[in-house]
Amino acid sequence: MYLRATHAEGSIEALFGFIKQNPLGVLTTAISSPSHPLLQASHIPWVLDELTTDPDAPNPQSKAIIEAAAGQCPAQLTQDVMILFTGSHHHYVTPKFYTETKPSTGKVVPTWNYAAVQVYGKATVYVDSRAAETSSYLSQQIHDLSQLCETSQMGYTGQDGQPEPWKVSDAPEAYINIMKKAIIGIEVTVESIGGKFKMSQEDTKGDREGVINGFASLGTDVGTHMSSLVKQRGDIYDSSK
Repeated sequence: MYLRATHAEGSIEALFGFIKQNPLGVLTTAISSPSHPLLQASHIPWVLDELTTDPDAPNPQSKAIIEAAAGQCPAQLTQDVMILFTGSHHHYVTPKFYTETKPSTGKVVPTWNYAAVQVYGKATVYVDSRAAETSSYLSQQIHDLSQLCETSQMGYTGQDGQPEPWKVSDAPEAYINIMKKAIIGIEVTVESIGGKFKMSQEDTKGDREGVINGFASLGTDVGTHMSSLVKQRGDIYDSSK
């Protein structure tokens, strides 16, 4: 990920918070295999505490991972893996938003505002569904991921009139055991992390105000959210100077 200093986020707390708010990450692997592509990527929801997940085993990327594990369980992949988390709100920025530079010089071009966090690390995989260690690991991850998404994504907290969250125990145990046979577990030890918020913070204040007002004028939920993000990141940028 290209991290221009203006857009880079240096706070680990902020980067971790971003991942918690946007848990669907793209897992990218580079595994040499005679049967599967070298580079593969899958969208997978993650739990931040241990950065674990359970990709669907029929997925060709999972097959390459199982192949690389060579029958060991758990097994650590020798190759680094990358996980990319992207903010749920991003948007094209029209040059018409630049109310300061466009009228004076016309030297403006379109761009795209977005936020993303990229993680690199080593992956430990649990591929043998018959092993007690795999079964225990997957049970914990299914529970943790369900609780995370039920509460943070759906708002099902059981408090203040909200419904109770769905629990793994709500489903038949035999059914859950069958489902566990169709997934593998991955635990990633984070070795490096970087993130960026590209939200027009490097623009002049006049142009930035134009972007804020331009997004707000779209009259959409995404536009409103983007307008707020541009203002928020602009204030952070200004206070850091």
